[in-house]
Amino acid sequence: MFVLRRLILLLLMVAATGCATARPPAASNPVFVRANNSDFVWDRTVDVVHDYFEIARENRSVGSQPGVIETQYKVGASLLEPWHHDSQGFESRTESTLQSIRRRAIINVTPAEGGYLIAIEVVKELEDAPAAAGNTASSATFQQTNPLRRDLDLVVGQSAPQGWILLGRDELLEAEMVRRLQSAFP
Repeated sequence: MFVLRRLILLLLMVAATGCATARPPAASNPVFVRANNSDFVWDRTVDVVHDYFEIARENRSVGSQPGVIETQYKVGASLLEPWHHDSQGFESRTESTLQSIRRRAIINVTPAEGGYLIAIEVVKELEDAPAAAGNTASSATFQQTNPLRRDLDLVVGQSAPQGWILLGRDELLEAEMVRRLQSAFP
């Protein structure tokens, strides 16, 4: 009984401090990297981005023009997927477990005096399912009580693609990626 009381007290303490958890200080975004070799900077940046997302498109910087890395959308990692790093913190993982969340990153690598400025922007979206989908088994089968029809398109799917609601930028993931970038460059 004593162990059960302690366990309940511990769970209540964790639940009560959920909103008051200390967040790590935000790193500066964009981050300045001292380097002379653009290929070295680009390769290290791509390595860090690969830890979080799959890259959809790369456009390396030429001269003073900035380079851009765009990623594919990634469904948010749930509490049962600790090996994915795109959901940062317990609140974000819980949200991704209970809702359909997706993220996408855009990274700009801009040449600057003495190095490069690397800016990371992670956009977070919530799935907007307007109504229940009409994909029941009964609508895809032929009814025996109805006469035979030659219309073979009886399977009714969703008429419009599902939408997404923009939730803004995911600053926790941006800060984590900036910290990883800072540690990637000596």
